[in-house]
Amino acid sequence: KMANILIIGSGAREHCLAWKLNQSDSVKLIYVTPGNAGTFHGKFCVKVPDVQDFKALAEWCVSRAINLVVVGPEIPLAEGINEALAHSGILCFGPSSKAAEIESNKSFTKDFMIRHNIPTARYKVFTDSQSACQHINAAPYRALVVKASGLAAGKGVVVAKDKEEACNTARKMLNLSASGIREHFIFWVEWYIYKSEYMLNHTRTASLLCLQSRTTKEWVRVTQDQTLVISKETMRLIEQNVLKRTVQGLHEEGRTFKGVLYAGIMLTGHGVKVLEFNCRFGDPECQAILPLLESDLYSVMMNCINGRLSDAEVNWKENHSSVALVVCSEGYPGEYKKGKLITGMDNITEGSVRVFEAGTSFDRESRRKVTSGGRVLTISATTESLPLSNQLVLQAADGIQFEGAFYRRDIAKDGIIFLKRNRGLSYAKCGVSIENGDSFVASISSDVKSTARPGSTPNLGGFGGCFDLEKAGYNNPILVAGTDGVGTKLLIAQAMNKYDKIGLDLVAMCANDVLTHNAESLFFLDYYACGSLQLDVAREVLKGISLGCAMAGCALIGGETAEMPGLFPRGVFDIGGFVVGAYEKGRDIPLPKTDCIIAGDVIVGVMSSGLHSNGFSLVRKVIELSGMDLWDPSPFEDGKSLGESLLKPTAIYCKALLPVFRSLNQIRGVAHITGGGIVGNLPRVLPSNMSAILDARKWPVPPVFRWLAGTGDIPTDEMLKTFNCGLGLCIVTSQSGANDVIIKCNNALSSLSLKAFQVGEIVEKHNPHQAVVVTHLNKELSKSYRMTNVSSNMQALIKHSTTHPESSYQVKLVISNKADALGLIKAQEAGIMTKVIDHRKFKVRESFDREIDTLLLENNIEIICLAGFMRLLSGWMVQKWHGKILNIHPSLLPSFKGVNAPKQALNAGVKVTGCTVHFVVEEMDDGAIIEQRSVRIETTDDVSTLQYRIKLAEHQIYPTALDQVAKGLASLDDKENKVVWNC
Repeated sequence: KMANILIIGSGAREHCLAWKLNQSDSVKLIYVTPGNAGTFHGKFCVKVPDVQDFKALAEWCVSRAINLVVVGPEIPLAEGINEALAHSGILCFGPSSKAAEIESNKSFTKDFMIRHNIPTARYKVFTDSQSACQHINAAPYRALVVKASGLAAGKGVVVAKDKEEACNTARKMLNLSASGIREHFIFWVEWYIYKSEYMLNHTRTASLLCLQSRTTKEWVRVTQDQTLVISKETMRLIEQNVLKRTVQGLHEEGRTFKGVLYAGIMLTGHGVKVLEFNCRFGDPECQAILPLLESDLYSVMMNCINGRLSDAEVNWKENHSSVALVVCSEGYPGEYKKGKLITGMDNITEGSVRVFEAGTSFDRESRRKVTSGGRVLTISATTESLPLSNQLVLQAADGIQFEGAFYRRDIAKDGIIFLKRNRGLSYAKCGVSIENGDSFVASISSDVKSTARPGSTPNLGGFGGCFDLEKAGYNNPILVAGTDGVGTKLLIAQAMNKYDKIGLDLVAMCANDVLTHNAESLFFLDYYACGSLQLDVAREVLKGISLGCAMAGCALIGGETAEMPGLFPRGVFDIGGFVVGAYEKGRDIPLPKTDCIIAGDVIVGVMSSGLHSNGFSLVRKVIELSGMDLWDPSPFEDGKSLGESLLKPTAIYCKALLPVFRSLNQIRGVAHITGGGIVGNLPRVLPSNMSAILDARKWPVPPVFRWLAGTGDIPTDEMLKTFNCGLGLCIVTSQSGANDVIIKCNNALSSLSLKAFQVGEIVEKHNPHQAVVVTHLNKELSKSYRMTNVSSNMQALIKHSTTHPESSYQVKLVISNKADALGLIKAQEAGIMTKVIDHRKFKVRESFDREIDTLLLENNIEIICLAGFMRLLSGWMVQKWHGKILNIHPSLLPSFKGVNAPKQALNAGVKVTGCTVHFVVEEMDDGAIIEQRSVRIETTDDVSTLQYRIKLAEHQIYPTALDQVAKGLASLDDKENKVVWNC
């Protein structure tokens, strides 16, 4: 059963907890109260009313089937939220109020540490300022640290510079009843000066967090203020003398503690001293810790609560450093102004950097994020290098702007200095692992050896790869070399985390180039450059390269793997390929024979396997415009996702077609259709006075190119100079030998399920700027193809609300009158509440509408969007929800109202149609227009192709229009049927 979770709190800590818990496969919904602008717009985070009444909160949790409550701040724990929830059977991650006294009552805590022999500084408690000041002035130690006993939200301690300041602070604390803290005391810490070679005049402090469940405990993580380093020996002493004694002491005193115990430690010249304990995650420590956690946080928490913490797997990212930086409002921790516009958060694209929001909210008028607290946000960066994490955090902070913003720039400074001086530099610490490289080479040796062929010696590890041309059958060879990459197709593979075919592309792009010279591919070298070597990814890429080499008939005899941190971000890589081939001088005919090409020669086209490996920058833009995800079902290929279809590897023609080329003297040139498309590659083999004319009706244009052209509205000439449009090779041959070439090519290509066709001819050039003309391609690209699994408007609305940080709405409820509606399943998969109301149970339409109205009011719904809802609403419903119901229609209203609008547009012969988002009024399709998008009608369009392109436009404008209404920018006039714009 999937879990529903409520997180209590409004800071960056709670945003971070929601982010981490949302990664669990066991979590369905996460509610946050009171939350902030960051949690409100998380993937599954839903803001709920702030509930301070624990009994009411427990009732709310029961009504929402909450499985777990996670408490961020200390005050609810101290006031007994755990007990109140437990009474209603709700699990709570956090200690009981009795156990929480270890934070809420400093006087108790100091006495507790003395009772259980836990090392801490000398102290004394006072309730009047006169006695306190007498002690400050007469104490045999430097009594300069003054603390309030109760909870003070992190502001109840002052480290005074001298006795006078300490006395003034004591007077202020003990006389300030308005602070809400009933008991006050003065807490003195001997201010030992820790002197070492590396940090003069600094006392080393650290914050340690551990999970605790009854008498067992597991380490969560050690965090250290100023990123200083605790030695293993010191950690052993802390575990023995602090943590174990604390856990045992709490158990002996009957204070059940299930949750996070947070110890503030000072490393002094007189040993380890405990400053204080907290009973919850620290802030901002939480934001530094959780990005390092690899385990399922929900599972760990549940094991902790259920007393099975020892069974939990708590795994951490090895050799990683995390830095968390707090960006504050001017004046904090004192008085500060709110409502300052925040910009720049959308520009943070580095995957290892995260922004956790705290004092943020949405301005009601502008619907933009503004400051609402002293601590506005925390920026966290996690990498394999502490200096890099620090650099990324500061870069991100510099890019986020609001009036009066300030933050420290020295958070990691001392830690970086310590690491450099104390531990020494190494290549691995700079991000380059020789061991990983050696391990990678060893792991791929069997794959490399599988590509062996006569002449090769595929043994890795030398300075170069050797190849014996004589053993390969060449006595007087001409060598032909080719090099290429796979371009931004890599980004599709990386987004899909699917690398098994990308190596095939690399070999194909190089080997097919060599083939055009009538040369046999002999051996291959690869170049793999990355920020940090990920062995599993690299191995998968190399397996594909090895398979490609086997398909091309060449040996993989070497390569280079280069780790380049700083040049490539972690998780990003690029690959390059180098192939060397040969033909025998005097035996094999060198190609191209450009001087032999004459008017009347025939062009034979060999089918491509799809996109191959070109034009993916344009492909990715089309995907963005379509509103689709790579994991959505492919609209042009059954049984595959869009990403899988686009990753179909480049065809490798070498083994099949080389024997054909060498057996036929009629072949005069071969062009590999890669970057530059047909019009950019075919001219490479043509004489300057000749042109090529191709007829696109002569070969099958794959559906992927029709989808790209239609979805992206890409002109035909752009398609021609970007994509292969279905032709992987173009062969120029004599007219008399054309049939022989086609027959032999088809026999050879049968194993690849590809074919060759006569697609054009060579003519004398009449236009010096036009070497290639392709006719009828526009018609072929416009042909209908079977479009399956097109996403719905409901899915588009949901996706926008969960992927756009500035979205001002959330889809909270989906209602259908059909129990088998696919939309219900999609909504449930997105964690959205669904309800079926069967209209057949109601005798009149208004009764059905009133049932819907009741459900909407119960769930605090504010706006209704009709998406595939084909029933007419009653006049009562439309009037009650005046200006709050939106619909979308597949035409440019007021043209073509009613059903079959695309068909009406085609029958009318108009050149442009489109879609319209409008307010719903009683008259059908007559409401005021909010947003429109035009769609061009092609001469070859039928109803299905036009409907598809209109649907894509709907997916783009419906969320935009809903945002405008939700933000209050667009509203329906109360008296007239028109939109009022409040810009």
